[in-house]
Amino acid sequence: MDYTSLDDFLVRGRAALAKGPVALILAEDLVEVDGTLRHHLKAGFRAVLLFAPPELVLPADLAAQVHRIAFQVKSEGALMRAVNPIVEAAPPTTWLYYCYNAEYLFHPFCETRSVRELIAFHAEERRDAMLCYVVDLYAGDLWANPDAVDLENAQMDRTGYYALARKDEAGHVRERQLDFYGGIRWRFEEHIPKDRRRIDRIALFRAQPGLRLRADHTFSIQEYNTYACPWHHNMTASVMSFRTAKALKTNPGSTYDINSFKWHNSVRFDWHSQQLMELGLMEPGQWF
Repeated sequence: MDYTSLDDFLVRGRAALAKGPVALILAEDLVEVDGTLRHHLKAGFRAVLLFAPPELVLPADLAAQVHRIAFQVKSEGALMRAVNPIVEAAPPTTWLYYCYNAEYLFHPFCETRSVRELIAFHAEERRDAMLCYVVDLYAGDLWANPDAVDLENAQMDRTGYYALARKDEAGHVRERQLDFYGGIRWRFEEHIPKDRRRIDRIALFRAQPGLRLRADHTFSIQEYNTYACPWHHNMTASVMSFRTAKALKTNPGSTYDINSFKWHNSVRFDWHSQQLMELGLMEPGQWF
């Protein structure tokens, strides 16, 4: 179903938020939108909301399965203007997820277990949010794929990830919170603003009154920003993303400085959760 605006959806389509998990997908451009939608529909989300510009044309089968909301994703503050009204409108405890086009959620054992099973177990561990790592994907051959998107030969970094202590406004270290870095945001950091170099994102979370997503991909409730509970490790997931590579190769200020994203630690992405767990980019926690 199509909606002329987010306000229109909140009037006519609000019932889609009644039972999660609900995926919010923001289309910044027209690249790989179809594949992103199909990936998350297959993952088991009960509803998929697509925030997209009017020029996007969807195949009929996808158009029938998603709630399309006319929205300018590239406008200033678009992420918060899209997510926070949905958080406010959703019933408390509804699980939500957000990502951009050319991004794909992977969680432990996702080949055989759905996202519904994932959040059911996570909720049993009294967790209301899940830390995700945004892992950069990129084309191995930029001459053949000038927008850096190549699903058949997607590359990723197998090493080079690290974490630093996260501090509050007073300079005190926040408990169970870390700032994570790595991937091409780290290797090409001269082209990335300092406040956009982190790769941690609380992409899966449960709505509740007063919760707000902030510009740095953290939430107003600090416990949502933690990587684990106090007593043991919890699951984490990965958002496999062409977004940074695509931006670096379509931005005139950086495209001519980058002939290839490949380096000696590049490895082909197998599109399988086992690879991510073996590389330490995903934590199964107590879920076996």
